[in-house]
Amino acid sequence: MAEQNYWADNIQVLEWLEPVRKRPWMYIGSTDERGLHHLVWEIVDNSIDEAMAGHCDTIKVTLWEDGSCTVEDNGRWIPVEKHSKTGVSTLETILTVLHAGWKFGWGWYKVSGWLHWVGSSVVNALSTKMEAWVHRDWKIHYLSFNTWKTVWDIEVIGKTDKTGTIIKFYPDAEIFKITTKFDYKTIKNRLRQQAYLTKWITIYLNDERSSERYKYYFEWGIKSYVNFLNKKEDTIGDIFYVEKEAKDILVEVSMQYNKEYSNNIISFVNNIHTPEWGSHLTWFRMALTRTINKYARDKWILKEKDQNLTNDDVVEGLTCVISVKVVDPQFEWQTKGKLGTPEARWAVDSVFAEKFLEFLEEDPNTAKKIIEKVFLAAKARLAARAARDTVIRKWALEWMTLPGKLADCSSKDPVKSELYIVEGDSAWGSAKQGRNREHQAILPLRGKILNTEQARIDKIFANQEIKNLIIALWTSIWESFDISKLRYHRIVIMTDADVDGAHIRTLLLTFFFRYLKDIIKNGNLFIAQPPLYKLSKGKKSWYVFTESEKEKIIEEESITWENIQRYKGLWEMNPEQLWETTMDPSVRKMYKVWIEDAEKADEIFKILMWGEVAPRRRFIQNRAKDVKNLDV
Repeated sequence: MAEQNYWADNIQVLEWLEPVRKRPWMYIGSTDERGLHHLVWEIVDNSIDEAMAGHCDTIKVTLWEDGSCTVEDNGRWIPVEKHSKTGVSTLETILTVLHAGWKFGWGWYKVSGWLHWVGSSVVNALSTKMEAWVHRDWKIHYLSFNTWKTVWDIEVIGKTDKTGTIIKFYPDAEIFKITTKFDYKTIKNRLRQQAYLTKWITIYLNDERSSERYKYYFEWGIKSYVNFLNKKEDTIGDIFYVEKEAKDILVEVSMQYNKEYSNNIISFVNNIHTPEWGSHLTWFRMALTRTINKYARDKWILKEKDQNLTNDDVVEGLTCVISVKVVDPQFEWQTKGKLGTPEARWAVDSVFAEKFLEFLEEDPNTAKKIIEKVFLAAKARLAARAARDTVIRKWALEWMTLPGKLADCSSKDPVKSELYIVEGDSAWGSAKQGRNREHQAILPLRGKILNTEQARIDKIFANQEIKNLIIALWTSIWESFDISKLRYHRIVIMTDADVDGAHIRTLLLTFFFRYLKDIIKNGNLFIAQPPLYKLSKGKKSWYVFTESEKEKIIEEESITWENIQRYKGLWEMNPEQLWETTMDPSVRKMYKVWIEDAEKADEIFKILMWGEVAPRRRFIQNRAKDVKNLDV
């Protein structure tokens, strides 16, 4: 990469910072745990950009007991000279001006997640305090902020023989009302992922709250990542890997098949996870399908009369990581969940198709196993389609009417409508009487629904409870799924607060994750949180949702045990109680179901819901000490 001067005028200023605290969700997605950790990603990604540019090989993240986080790298530095447009130091400009970052272009950052360092000002705006140390020119330059206001001008506080930047920030509890405590495992998983994506970089994670330490270094990059993802699977053949540049786009693909039925395809653009896929993923699937069909026909495995294999056939059992690095990426929305850059299509297609065909030709043993796998997938697909068509023919008249037990709402506006899924007729009766009839619909389940993790598609289509749920939602399922037809934009799982209720909730989550995942991705699925206890003293009463809350009120109010009522079932509450604790939008508590880490979620569903007992036993034993509110 050609070197150029690296000074103040290379910073581009677009607009000021004031809107961030008013509308933080526009910049970090939310103000819950996900938004909190997004602050860490914004700062870490700057160091990753330095590493991708070849100027940094070590990053250290430290979590402190006072709630702060420090990110340190040995990259170049942030310029400290006065900026010509803002009149203050460039360091202060970057940390206080929205969208101030390195200009795009080959001279600075051939690729980066976005404008380099632009997210730092957002982190500053949402922190009570931020500190910055810049090591350059044998000096340590220091600058600090309180609620994004500069405490004093940049100053030199010492000498150094290093280069690099250290950023320390304290999340603001007024913004992050749920929690300001960083989760070690969440950060550890993200840093591990970044280390896989950036070969030869060393990333340290130190948690001073618990003295936990972690170090990541992967010489083989995403090839090591695929090996990690498949470590518990029965794999098929060797790992494929290619890295090549095509028209200024660097494409890296690694993949390996296993004997599972689901797939695990993970994509990144400039080291940013793109869970909604995009142009590069669409064309990868097309290239994969085309290449396997070509190989099968060239080898006369697919005869002239045979139909081609489909996209669904060739991705069954596939574990794949795709990483593309693009100059000036075009993401389709603020959260960068989907790449829209059209050039990425051609780059991924051309790089992957050529090398994968070579891989099949040069490794006939692996090629044979892959072809056998995808042919079995095609056979199963045709059988499942036949079963589905049979069931759908039986459904034809039923689709004209909603399930008989569905107590629908009067509103026809999906945005304002809610569907509560409850267990049993008793809970259905209480919820039906206590609801807001205009906007809230109630659908009961009779017992535990089918475990869809293990069931064939024909069994799923034939299950009455699942059929009722699909008809109520109106989206259909599988190939004919259409989220635009969803009748309720808020779907609420409301089960009893006991072991059976937890099991039913898990079965429903499994079904949504495996067959209606777009409903989760679209933010439409929620879990209701009914109270665990009602505490009474005289004419006063309290509904409490946790054991710690119960103990606190008992102590403060001197409540005796015989006034304490434990709610194990929704049916134990009358309609008025159910409304005022769990269904009234002004006071109710709910969890939004969100896929933070699809890779981890896939693994956990397999452990909990598949037939093998030993992994499930280990999972439960390892987490038993963390279980709260357990009824035995």
